Amino acid sequence: MVGILHDLRYALRMLVKTPGFTAVAVLTLALGIGSTTSIFSVIYGVLLRPLPYPQPSQLVRLWERAPSGHEMNFADPNFADVKAQALSLQGAAEFSSWVQPVIAGKEPTQSPVAAVSKDFFGLMGIQPALGRVFLPDEQTYGAAPVAVLGYGYWKNHFGGDRELASLKLSMEDHSFSIIGVMPPGFDFPDQTDIWIPRELYENLPSRTAHNWKVIARLKDGVALSQARQELSLIGRRIKEQNGADVDLSDISVATLQSATTRSARPALLVLLCSVAFLLFIACANVANLMLAQASARERELAIRAAMGADRGRLVRQFLTESLVLTCFGGGLGVLSAVWGVNALIAFGPRNVPRLRDVSIDWPVLLFAVTLTTVVAVGLGIFSALRATRIEIREAVAEGGQRQAGTLRHKKLGPFLVTGQVGAAFLLLIGAGLLGRSLLRVLSVDPGFRTERIATLDLAFPPVHSEADKARRVQFLDELFTRLRALPGIVEVGGTACLPLTDSAADGTFVLMNPGDALPKSESDFEKLFHSPGRTGHADYCATSGSYFQAIGIPLLRGRSFDERDTLDSPHVALVSESLVKKMWPGQDPLGKQIEFGNMDGDVRFLTVVGVVGDVHSSSLEIPPSPTIYVSYSQRPQKALNFTVVLRSSTETLSVLPPSTDIVRKLDPDLSPRMGTFQQVFQSSTASRRFNLILVGLFSSTALMLAAAGIYGVTSYSVSRRTREFGVRMALGARRKDILRLVLSQGAVITAVGCILGIAGAVAITRLIQASLFGVSALDPLTYVAVGILLAAVTIVACYIPARRATRVDPMVALRYE
Repeated sequence: MVGILHDLRYALRMLVKTPGFTAVAVLTLALGIGSTTSIFSVIYGVLLRPLPYPQPSQLVRLWERAPSGHEMNFADPNFADVKAQALSLQGAAEFSSWVQPVIAGKEPTQSPVAAVSKDFFGLMGIQPALGRVFLPDEQTYGAAPVAVLGYGYWKNHFGGDRELASLKLSMEDHSFSIIGVMPPGFDFPDQTDIWIPRELYENLPSRTAHNWKVIARLKDGVALSQARQELSLIGRRIKEQNGADVDLSDISVATLQSATTRSARPALLVLLCSVAFLLFIACANVANLMLAQASARERELAIRAAMGADRGRLVRQFLTESLVLTCFGGGLGVLSAVWGVNALIAFGPRNVPRLRDVSIDWPVLLFAVTLTTVVAVGLGIFSALRATRIEIREAVAEGGQRQAGTLRHKKLGPFLVTGQVGAAFLLLIGAGLLGRSLLRVLSVDPGFRTERIATLDLAFPPVHSEADKARRVQFLDELFTRLRALPGIVEVGGTACLPLTDSAADGTFVLMNPGDALPKSESDFEKLFHSPGRTGHADYCATSGSYFQAIGIPLLRGRSFDERDTLDSPHVALVSESLVKKMWPGQDPLGKQIEFGNMDGDVRFLTVVGVVGDVHSSSLEIPPSPTIYVSYSQRPQKALNFTVVLRSSTETLSVLPPSTDIVRKLDPDLSPRMGTFQQVFQSSTASRRFNLILVGLFSSTALMLAAAGIYGVTSYSVSRRTREFGVRMALGARRKDILRLVLSQGAVITAVGCILGIAGAVAITRLIQASLFGVSALDPLTYVAVGILLAAVTIVACYIPARRATRVDPMVALRYE
């Protein structure tokens, strides 16, 4: 302990003695460790932290899989077969979630509601904090409506009232009795506030009505691979038994954690690799600094060795100094990581699952401590082994310090900087490719306009009768009339599937022949949808006729919806250009008839009266989907989550308050959510922008560290070669010869580093390719641009010490020779 304390005191004195070296090394380590800890905390919180349920590894998600490989929700009969036949599952449950208008007390809200079937809460393994969950007689079709509340919703809207029997809420024109409150933190699925029985909704006999998500729990001792094998067999058996009546060919299985985070995983892994390269560059920079310090201390180390210190004793001293230095850097890095995590949560895209729960907790702290220790030991051993490899007689001799240090650092310093340049090249390539991908995404024609368009999101209860339909149409007609009267409003429209929100429903439709009769029974309907060569797949969207003018979707042929299209008139449709090319190539689509009653229960044929331009419904990166538009005036039952769009000639946000007032005057039970279409557009690219910003930040930091490394190695080399430059100039070398000599050293480092970076980029192509759009991972323009940038940085980093070398006075340099 006496020896350790002595080493600690000596290490602290050495760090205080060289404040410049200490400050740069600590800040560099803090940058690397802090960035790595911040990103790891997100990786752990999103991808690695176990779900907060009992035995979470047993929870799985199931999907029907089409022959094309596309995963789908379950149809009721298929779910029943799987639940009855699967021996590897403890149980399975259906669920679905949506935003629903709710009246809790006197306050209307738009709240996430989930319908869950029998066994759902049992499979999740969660007990209510207050009250109970659903009883069997409450989970039957036609039972009295009951609901379970989320803890936060109960606190905010009912004040934490524990007398649940007196609490009611209103949804879908029904009064729901509150029977239980879930514990804090439980909000599955999709941040749900209210759970209701799925059995309140009728089972559909169709095996192609993919309405329900499915969760299941594996039996004890059953591996995921075993469940996959059995469920795949069941899926193929369902297909064999039902033939054309079912469109599944297999069943997909994944752990619930994997299913929840699959969309975020590729981008997070790219960030983890990026920050790992940044950490390597930071450590290499500090290693170079420590090597330079060790070279400057060779005379001291030689004297200590001559006085009897063995190599192990000297290594221990270097390890202690490295540990003290890294602890300071690691401590500062953890503090900066707290700020970094808060920034990531605040500015991160909203679609990253579990991001709001990320924090610096014990596993993250353990990671930070382990990382700091590994870095400390690595740097200590590296610098110690290099520094203690000395020749005592040569080092003690006058001038020996300068020559010995030069020989060792001259070989290893440039090697470390070359690695830094290669890693910086990789990061810059990643940032360049992501930047070009974002530009390609933004250059995609979305098929609509976003400027000066405000949005009002309305959530309506379902309609169950013709009277309900008429009232819904009357409400929307009156709303549009009043909104058009507002100052500055150019056009008002509405849609149930706003572009770039992935809100469009999709399904199979049938092309009708002249003289075909309406299906009169369920069997007629099923036969119709299994007619070979007559079916297609499209999005289904209820809109107003003015919606297309409001957001600039062009009408290419025919007419739009107008006052002729009422509940009682023949039902009409507009179709997108891509659907025409797919279903009626070279034909006139006007007058064609479509059966799409499986989407809203209305079996009346739709007659095509117009063709509109394609729009990107879910993402700019996904090609436009064929779409069939219907009028809300004819099919208001599909106008549930309905967005009103207002194109204005004034400031967009200024029209939102008066618009909201109009909605609430017409229906006090509605709680509209305000926004702008520009916000929707920016949100659709938020993940890509966020990844680009982080990778760009890491790569620019890496570039600065690499430049600092090149500058440091060149400056150190110049200071050690002062006598050599003096001799060269005394023998006739010109200043430009010395300048070229020094610059060539940096050029070689950069060239070798770029070659290493190119080799690394080729090796990790598969990792980054999933995050690119319209750009190859081997895009030559990006590689050339990054190479030019590194060359320019190298010239700047080498020029200052090179210029200093050209000013060496031969008489001064050789005075003590």
